[in-house]
Amino acid sequence: MANYKCLECGKDIDEKYITRKIRCPYCGSRMIIKSKGDRVSKVIAR
Repeated sequence: MANYKCLECGKDIDEKYITRKIRCPYCGSRMIIKSKGDRVSKVIAR
């Protein structure tokens, strides 16, 4: 499941709210981004 974040209020939004209409249920803003998660990949230098 993807998590989304509102740019106006900064709250996390569950995916089930996005399927009906693209609006933040807390503030009504339409500016929503998909949060990327906490994965950090290590790359070995050559």
